[in-house]
Amino acid sequence: MKDQYVYVIGNKLYVNLTNRCSNACDFCVRNYDSDPAAKHGYEGYDLWLDKEPSANDVEEMATRVLADGKDIEEVVFCGFGEPTYRLDVMCEVADFAHARGLRTRVNTNGQGSEINGRDISADIASHIDTVNVSLNATDAEKYDEICHSIYGKRGFDVMLDFAKKCVMRGADVVLSVVDIIGEEEIEKAQAIADSIGARLRVRAMIHESDC
Repeated sequence: MKDQYVYVIGNKLYVNLTNRCSNACDFCVRNYDSDPAAKHGYEGYDLWLDKEPSANDVEEMATRVLADGKDIEEVVFCGFGEPTYRLDVMCEVADFAHARGLRTRVNTNGQGSEINGRDISADIASHIDTVNVSLNATDAEKYDEICHSIYGKRGFDVMLDFAKKCVMRGADVVLSVVDIIGEEEIEKAQAIADSIGARLRVRAMIHESDC
C-alpha cells in the first residue's frame, strides 16, 4: 500500500508521519534494504512515504482500522522517521486517540526541541502518555559514533536535556538502548535513567531477516 500512514502490530496502532530523521543510526531498519531501488519495509508494511500526511489523512486511515474491530489499546508515533518533525500533526492525532480512550506513546530520538527551534517538552507532556527516548549510548562520543546525528556529539546532550525536561513536566519517560551494547553499557544506561527519574528499556536488536 502506498503511503502507509498507520499500521498495526499486536494491539497497537502505529502512526508513520515522515521519512525525515536527524540521526542515521547504524542499527536502524532503514539501512536493511539490500536493494537501494526498493521501498523500505517492516513487518510486511511498506513504510517509505512519498507524501507526508495531514492529521486528517492519519485520522481517516486510523478510523478505518478501528472500525474493523481490532483490539487497539495504544497509538504509537513510530515510523521510518523522527515523529517530532511533524509535531503539530502528532499532537492533533494524539487528541484524536485520547478522545477514543486510547493511550499514546512516541518513539523519539529526543532531538525534537532542536528540530523545532524551541523547547517542545510541554507539548509532548500534555499530549503523549509515554515518551520513549532512544538513549542508544552512554556518552556523547559513543552516541555520535553509532547515531551520526546532524547535530554531531551535541545530539547526545540535546536528547538527554529533552528527556530530563519531559520528566520534570510529569511525563512517563523511558530511555531505551539496544541489547547489543553489552552489559557494562546497559548498567551505565540504567544509572543515567535513574539520575533523571526515567525508566530504562533494553530492546532487542532488529535484524534484517526480521523485516
